[in-house]
Amino acid sequence: MVYLTRRERFSAAHRLFNPALSDAENEQIYGPCSNPRWHGHNYLLWITVRGEVNSATGYVVDMKMLSRVIREKVIAKLDHKNINTEVDFMKDRFVSTENLAIGIWKELEQPIRELDVDLHAVKIQETENNVAEYFGN
Repeated sequence: MVYLTRRERFSAAHRLFNPALSDAENEQIYGPCSNPRWHGHNYLLWITVRGEVNSATGYVVDMKMLSRVIREKVIAKLDHKNINTEVDFMKDRFVSTENLAIGIWKELEQPIRELDVDLHAVKIQETENNVAEYFGN
């Protein structure tokens, strides 16, 4: 079993807030990440797949195809968007980095399986100091 990782980048805005709370309560819990006018990040995204090396190609997966799937299913939906209001797979979800990793997994699991490999991990770096990883289920 070989594990391969593809790195992508995107920039997006979001707001951490609970709509049942006041702006003051949200600010107390989430600090500046609860800014009602949003805030943004330059995200790094790592998608790791696993599979066997194909004896005919020498690849586990064609990385160009993997990149195309990631860009079509995820990056095109997130890059330069407001995650709270413009990203279909995050609708009605709390827009934390943890939930974003889960949402990306759900977007990619089946299309990656169609490339004859398994999705192993979704890793997102939101800031220099904050990273979330999701391994499914």
